[in-house]
Amino acid sequence: MRNYRFFLTLCLFFGLTQTLLGQIDEVPTKGDIRGFVYNSGNGDRLAGTSVSVIAAGEKPKFIRTIFSDGEGYYALTGLLSGKYILIFTNTSFDTLFSEQTVTAGRNVRYDAYLTRVESMGAVDIEVKAKPKDAKVGVTNIEGKTIYKMPAMGAEPDILQYLQVLPGVVFTGDQGGQLYIRGGSPVMNKVMMDGLTIYNPFHSIGLYSVFETDLIQSADVYTAGFGAEYGGRVSAVIDIKTRDGDRNQHKTKLGLTTFTSKILQEGPMKKYEKGKNNSSYAISYRNSFLRQSSAILYPYIDANKLPYNFGDLFVKLNFNSANGGYSRLYGFHFTDNVNFAGSTKYQWAANGLGAKFLVVPEQAKTRVDGYFLYSNYKIQQIEKDARPRESSIGGFNLGMNFNYNMKKDDFRWGIELNGFQTNFQLYNSNNRKITQLESTTEINSFANYRLVTKKIIANIGLRGQYYASLGNSSLEPRFQFRYSPWKSIGIKFAAGKYSQNFLSAMSDRDVVNLFYGFLSGPDNLPETFNGKAVTSRLQKARHAVGGIDYRIDKRQTINLESFIKVFDQITNINRDKLFDDNQENAGKPARLRQDYIIETGKAYGGDFSYKYSHKGLYIWMVYSLTWVNRFDGILHYQPNFDRRHNANVMVSYEFDKKNPTEFSVRWNFGSGFPFTQTQGYYEKQTFGTGISTDYTAGNGNLGIIYATVNGGRLPYYHRMDFSAKRQWKLNNNKQFNLIFSVTNVYNWPNIFYYDRINRIRVNQLPILPALGCNYTF
Repeated sequence: MRNYRFFLTLCLFFGLTQTLLGQIDEVPTKGDIRGFVYNSGNGDRLAGTSVSVIAAGEKPKFIRTIFSDGEGYYALTGLLSGKYILIFTNTSFDTLFSEQTVTAGRNVRYDAYLTRVESMGAVDIEVKAKPKDAKVGVTNIEGKTIYKMPAMGAEPDILQYLQVLPGVVFTGDQGGQLYIRGGSPVMNKVMMDGLTIYNPFHSIGLYSVFETDLIQSADVYTAGFGAEYGGRVSAVIDIKTRDGDRNQHKTKLGLTTFTSKILQEGPMKKYEKGKNNSSYAISYRNSFLRQSSAILYPYIDANKLPYNFGDLFVKLNFNSANGGYSRLYGFHFTDNVNFAGSTKYQWAANGLGAKFLVVPEQAKTRVDGYFLYSNYKIQQIEKDARPRESSIGGFNLGMNFNYNMKKDDFRWGIELNGFQTNFQLYNSNNRKITQLESTTEINSFANYRLVTKKIIANIGLRGQYYASLGNSSLEPRFQFRYSPWKSIGIKFAAGKYSQNFLSAMSDRDVVNLFYGFLSGPDNLPETFNGKAVTSRLQKARHAVGGIDYRIDKRQTINLESFIKVFDQITNINRDKLFDDNQENAGKPARLRQDYIIETGKAYGGDFSYKYSHKGLYIWMVYSLTWVNRFDGILHYQPNFDRRHNANVMVSYEFDKKNPTEFSVRWNFGSGFPFTQTQGYYEKQTFGTGISTDYTAGNGNLGIIYATVNGGRLPYYHRMDFSAKRQWKLNNNKQFNLIFSVTNVYNWPNIFYYDRINRIRVNQLPILPALGCNYTF
C-alpha cells in the first residue's frame, strides 16, 4: 500500500504539471523561435552558445539572453508577433546576426551555423564568463583539456585528469580506484553515453577504458547531483563521446611503450548544411605491458607489471535535417592480470546502446529516448581452483521530455532498469559467500529550472521503486546559485540518494583486484545499533555549498564545503567464521552472517584555482576531508580516508607551426589509514570439524591485528612529466611524438605491506615512456 501511494503521488505530480503546461499553450497569442546551433564547418552541435533576442524597430528593445543546451538546442519562447534580431555568440566562433519574423501561435525554425575563427596561437581553455546552470559540486571537462595533463605511459587518458579534481582520491598505480568525497567506488555511477560502465579503470591504474580522442566532454558530480541521476549514493561521472568526422575519412595509428591503438572515422553520408548526414567511429587499443616491461624496465620486478588489456568501441551516428538524431554504439573491454605462480584476474565488459532525439515541428516538447545494455564479469583464479567470480548484466529503457519557457525549462522522464548478479567468493576465513539474484527498478524524475537575473535554481524530485525488493525511495533534489555580481557566484545543493547494489570488496580491503558486484541482499541483519533494519537499500544525504570568483577572463577560483551522511551502507562481512545454518544457530550472528550494515559520514572542503592564457595553463587543487564509518561495534576510518590532498598541474604550449607542449603534475597526499600487526599465531581452520587432529597437523600462519585502521602510512608525493611535439604535414596529416616520465624523482611511495613475508611493497618507480601517433 505504501508503494501504491508513492507512485500515485508521482503520477499526480506529473499529471498536474502536464495539465498546467497544456493550459499555457491553449492561448496562441505569442510565438517562438527554436532551432539548433551548429559548427558550419563540420556540423557539430555547439552547446553553451549565447543567444540574445532584440525586438527590431525604430527603438530596438533587448528581450532576453539564453544559452543552447548540451544538444545545441535553443528556444526563445513567448515572443509577441513582429520582427526580431537574433545574436549568436560562442568563444572561438564569429558572432552571427539574423533577423526573424514571429507569428502568433507558430514556431519559427531557425538553425544557426557559426564559423570558427582560426586560432592565432596555442589553444586556451576558456574561463567561463557566465554560469548557465545552478549545478554545484560539478567539474565540466572538455575533451581538449585532458591533453593538458602529463601523458603517463606516453598516452593521455581521462583517468589521469580525474585524479586532479577537487575531492577525488586515487589509491594506487596498481588496482587503484577513485574515491570521491568520501564515497567508495561502487557508490559512483560511471556512464558513457548513458551506458553504465561497471569497471571503468584497468588494473594497471594508469588507464581507463575510454578512448581519449573520442571524448567530447565529461561532467563529474562529486556531491549534490540533480534528479536526472539515480541509483548511486556518492557521485556521478557522465562521459559523452563525440561523433565521427562528417567531412572526411581519417585514420590514426598510435604506438607507445605500453600500448598500440587504431582509430578510424569518417562520413557515411557527407555533411552538407541543412541536410541529413551520418558518420562512424571505430577505435581499438591493446596493451602489451606484460611483455614490454620485461625488456624496457629490467630494474622492476618481473612480476610487478603483469598487466594486459584491450578496448574496442564502435559508434554510428545519424543526423536529420530537423535536428533529430539516432545513435548506435557498443563496446568490448577486457583486462588480464597474471601474477606468475600465484593469482590470475581476468574480466570482460560488453555494452550496446541506442539513443534518439525527436524534435516535433510545432510541438513545445522535445523527446529523447534510449535502450541500453551492458554486462561485466570478473574471475579470480587461485591455486586451490575454488570458484571466485562475479558477474552483473542489465538494461536501461527510458524516455525524457523537455519543455522550454521564456527562461525557465522543465524536464521529466521515466526509466525501467533490470539487472542480474551472480556472485561466489571465499572470504579470508575460507567461508563461501554466494548470490544469484535478478532485480527490477522503475524510476521517474522531474526537474524545474528557474532562471532570474541573479538566481538560477534546479528544483527536482526523483522516485526510485525497487520492485524486486519491495522498497521505494522518494528523493528530493535542490540546487541553487545566486550571483550578486557577474564575477561572483554563491551556490548550494542538497539531496537524498539510494542504491541497490554493493561491491564484493570490503571498505577495509587494502589491495583487491577482484572488483565484483552484488545486488541488495535479503539476508541482512535484522537490527543495527539497536534499531530494526527495514530496508535493503543503501542510503545517503548530501549538502554542498560554496563560492566561485572569476578574477578576470584568464583566471578563476572556487571554494566548496560538503557533507555526506551515509544512513545505511552494506558491506561484505570479513569476520564470518561459520556457515549460517541450523547447526551454527547458537553462534553469534556477527560470525555467521554474509553481510554487515554500517553508517558513515564524510565532510570537508576544497579549494581550486585555474589560469589559462596564451598557452599557459595552471590548475591547483587542495582538499581537506574526513571520512568515518561505524559498523555497529567499531568506529573507524576506511582505507581511503586521506586527510590532505593537493595537486598542482602546469602546462605550456608554444610554436604555432609545430605545436610543442610541456606538462608537469605534482601530487601530495597524507598517508592512508592501515591496520597494524600485533603478532602471529598458528591458525587451525578445523576443516574436518570436531575430528580434526590439531596436534598432528600444521596450521596456517595467523595474524593478530591491532585496532582497525589505527595507523597511518607515510605521506605520498609524486611528480609526472611529459613533452609533446606535433608536426603538421601536407593534406591535413599529422605526426605526434610524446615523451613522458612517471614518478620523475623516483620517490618510494608505499603501496602496501606484505605481513606474511614482512616486506614493504612500493608503487611504481620512475617509469619513462615514449610514444608516437600518425593521423592521415
